[in-house]
Amino acid sequence: MELPEHLESTAAWREIRAELRRAVGESTFEIWLAPLEVKSLQGTVLSLTAPPDTLSWVSQRFTRVLDTCARAVLGADVRVSLDQGAAGAGHGSGHGHAAAADDHLDAGSDTLNPRYSFDQFIIGDSNRLAHAAALAVAELPGEAYNPLFLHAPPGLGKTHLLHAIGNYVHAFGDGAAVRYATVEAFTNQFINALSSRSLHRFKRAYRDADVLLIDDVQFLASKAKTEEEFFHTFNTLHETGRQLVVTCDRLPRQLVAVEERLRERFECGLVVDVGPPDRVTRIAILRKRVALDRIRLEDEAVLELIADRITTNVRALEGALIRVVASHSLTGRPINLELARHVLDEMYPQSGSQAPSIEQIQRVVADQYDLTVPELISAIRTARISWPRQLAIHLSRELTHASLPSIGAAFGGRNHATVIHACKRVSERLKTEPEVTGELAELTHAVLEQQGDRGR
Repeated sequence: MELPEHLESTAAWREIRAELRRAVGESTFEIWLAPLEVKSLQGTVLSLTAPPDTLSWVSQRFTRVLDTCARAVLGADVRVSLDQGAAGAGHGSGHGHAAAADDHLDAGSDTLNPRYSFDQFIIGDSNRLAHAAALAVAELPGEAYNPLFLHAPPGLGKTHLLHAIGNYVHAFGDGAAVRYATVEAFTNQFINALSSRSLHRFKRAYRDADVLLIDDVQFLASKAKTEEEFFHTFNTLHETGRQLVVTCDRLPRQLVAVEERLRERFECGLVVDVGPPDRVTRIAILRKRVALDRIRLEDEAVLELIADRITTNVRALEGALIRVVASHSLTGRPINLELARHVLDEMYPQSGSQAPSIEQIQRVVADQYDLTVPELISAIRTARISWPRQLAIHLSRELTHASLPSIGAAFGGRNHATVIHACKRVSERLKTEPEVTGELAELTHAVLEQQGDRGR
């Protein structure tokens, strides 16, 4: 497939951007996806570039929706590749490399997400203390709780609170300097500073901050030089009364791979837990997202359905809503309970008192496609058998607690790589063939219905 001249200005690229805007919502699109630019279209690979400071986040969070929207416009075989934009490429002389690193350091709080504010944070019993502590720190940096250590499993709002502090200080802090970074960014900037002989600029950028916000501090583990630099940065700021806030997925004492002296620094301030949201809070979070993105729901019960399926992770909760909206965008179906169930049954099937067995899934799939179970798990690779087999393997992975080797063994002694391939094949067809969504939903329903009958 040849790259049309100036693809970024053609109808194709405009259509892909329009699909993305509908799929993720106006605010998310403007913050994360609007800066993407076309690099090339070679064969079936559409190469895009993202700014250096958002590349990692976009790669982790938006790869699937980028693929889906590109395929909707350019064809079923297209996939998206993300690369770093020219600003951080670092080509040319050593001086150019240093300039690029310096430009990135000078970005300061540009990586703060303006959408993550205290106003947009939904308060519930599980996060009330964390919200109050974060707000107190934002109002009185260096005076309330220093350091503030927020810990929770991924997806519960730690990063939201971190950005909210930064945005609040930005707006009301009388010019106070705010710096936000993930440990990954801190590490990369430190390494770049060493290689480009600009360590003084790196130190000044972090140690001159009035409020330093560091995300995912658990990744300091096993990075001896970075950990040493972070320790000295921490001490410099703390001793001069500047505010430090860090997030982590565990308590300080559980960071066994981090030096004890740093763990002690983390514990010398306020350590606050962020817990999973209750049902009322989950529905409120979804309702706020719907309002922000101006999503039109045909049935408000969709939010209750999502809140009942995803109970422990705010990120997954919003991700499920985005998936439903994306399905609506790509199929034109209204956002009602029927569409939501189709989407959620694939990713978040209702859990009964006991998960179905692999053997049960095999029987349901074999019956559905007029096969015997021995045929289904055989080495025969005709389309009549291989596709039902891939569906059965996919369902076994999604609906049971079995490991990949266990699933492979149950399907005629196949290895875990074959299981992964089967699941990948089903996922690919789900993105491009709407009828497969119904096919899989019907099988899921049949398996869960049979499981319900067995439990009664």
